[in-house]
Amino acid sequence: MRFLLIEDNQQLGSALSQRFALDGHVVDHVMLLEAARDAIKTVSYDLILLDIMLPDGDGRSFLKHRRNAADQAPVIVLTARSEVSDRVGLLDLGADDYIVKPFDFSELEARCRAVLRRRGGAAGNAKTFANVIFDSSTGALTVAGQDKTLRNKEIRLLEVFFSAPAQIFSKTHLLDRLFSFSEDVSENAIEVYVGRIRKKLEGSGAAIETVRGLGYRMVER
Repeated sequence: MRFLLIEDNQQLGSALSQRFALDGHVVDHVMLLEAARDAIKTVSYDLILLDIMLPDGDGRSFLKHRRNAADQAPVIVLTARSEVSDRVGLLDLGADDYIVKPFDFSELEARCRAVLRRRGGAAGNAKTFANVIFDSSTGALTVAGQDKTLRNKEIRLLEVFFSAPAQIFSKTHLLDRLFSFSEDVSENAIEVYVGRIRKKLEGSGAAIETVRGLGYRMVER
């Protein structure tokens, strides 16, 4: 998935970006609200991690503006304020959750999973299509009863296909889901990862189909 991290502490922002990247997530880290607004114009994010006190403004005004604009991307606020009134205010403005600094990364990671599950209307992370079971949180893939090993980018690519079976995803969209602004890659990279996924799905009731001129979609054989 692709996250937008709005955090003016360079050290914390880099640490969080690196930790999420280990799980295969794409993170665009910005330090200013202006940069965040520019990023949102270009990319549709699965999750926004928002600091409150930023050099060019208050994160709460940014949150309020996004909700007024009907932006439904889930937002987790990173805040140093632990007072009940502050937390209630953030939730009332439209935050999906918050975490108080300093925090443990494992807790933040768990809160991200919980928020994404709620937005997806699911109680768990495992999804089934044909005779394939995929758990995006653990990267577990079971094909016709056999466990398959996945690399991080393969996990994130399957995450996209399982989010909307039968929907066509363009190469450009898949690039946005798998790579950040700072990564210089071509559409050929998508072809490589789709090829790897196809091999993992061999012998199953699911397949990744090429729709000429449009992209790819997951279908039942």
